[in-house]
Amino acid sequence: MPAETAAPSLSPYREIDRTDWARLAAGMPQPLTETEVVQLRGLGDRLDLREVREVYLPLSRLLSLYANATKRLGADTSAFLGEADVTTPFVIGVAGSVAVGKSTIARLLRELMSRWADTPRVELVTTDGFLYPNAELERRGLMDRKGFPESYDRRALIDFLHEVKSGAAEARAPFYSHMRYDIMPDAHVTVRRPDVVIVEGLNVLQPPPAPNDVAVSDLFDFSIYVDADAAHVEQWYVERFLALRKGAFSNPNSYFRVFADISDDEAVERALGYWRDINLPNLLENVLPTRHRATLVLQKASDHTVERVSLRKL
Repeated sequence: MPAETAAPSLSPYREIDRTDWARLAAGMPQPLTETEVVQLRGLGDRLDLREVREVYLPLSRLLSLYANATKRLGADTSAFLGEADVTTPFVIGVAGSVAVGKSTIARLLRELMSRWADTPRVELVTTDGFLYPNAELERRGLMDRKGFPESYDRRALIDFLHEVKSGAAEARAPFYSHMRYDIMPDAHVTVRRPDVVIVEGLNVLQPPPAPNDVAVSDLFDFSIYVDADAAHVEQWYVERFLALRKGAFSNPNSYFRVFADISDDEAVERALGYWRDINLPNLLENVLPTRHRATLVLQKASDHTVERVSLRKL
C-alpha cells in the first residue's frame, strides 16, 4: 500500500518567513532617515534602516490598511443605521516581555503609520502610566511584583480605553517617570480622537480576571505580540541594565542612582537576580501565555532582527 500523506497542520495563523515578508516592502518609499531611526531605537536594540524597510515598513502599511478598512466599515454601519458617522480611533495593542524591544517597535510604528495618508494622526500610550503609585504598591506589598498583572490599576486602563473607543473628545492617561520609577501625580498623556492609538505594555493581552469582566484586549482592533527565546531576552535585559547604569542611573534624580557606582560584576549579578526572580517568572506565568491572543506575532532572533511573522487569518 502507498504511504499515507500526512495531513497539513492547521493553524489560525499565516506563517511568513523573513524573506517573504521583506518582499512586501518592494516599491514602498523609506520614510525615515538613519538619524530618526537612531532616535527611535531603545537601549540594546539593533534597529537599522534595513530592519525598518524589510519588517516594520510593510507592517505599518498593513496596520494602516486595517485601520482604514475598519473606518470604512464604521461609516457604512452608521449609514445603514441612518445616523451620523461615529467611527472611533483604531486601537493597536503591543505586548511582550521586558527588554524584548516592544517600546521601540511601538514608537517606530507610531512614526511610520503617521506617514501613510490613511492614518496621519497616531498617539502612543504605555501601560506604565497605569501602574499603581509606589506608595500604593508598598501598601499592598507589591513592590517586588511591579509589572505583574496585579500591580496595575486595570480598572483605570479599561476606563481610559472605553473613553477612546466611545469617541470621547479627550481621554487622559496617567504619566509614568522611568527616572523617578513612579507615577507623576500632576502629569498626564492626553489623547484627542486621533486616527490610531497604540497601547504598549507587558500585560495588555491578559484575559479578564473573571468571566464577566472586560479584558483590556477586548477594546483593541489589532494586537501584536513581540516574541523571542527567553535566553535571548535575558541577555538583552542584562545588556540594557549595564547601559542604563552608565547613563540614566548616573543621574542624581534617578531612583536607581545606587547602582551607578557598583562594579561590572555586581551589576551583572544584580541584573540577573532581577531577571530570574521577577521578570522571567512574570514572562512565563503571565506574558507568554497571552501570545496566542495576538493578531500578529513578531518572532525575533538572537540579534533582535525579526525572522518570522505570524498573522492571524481573517
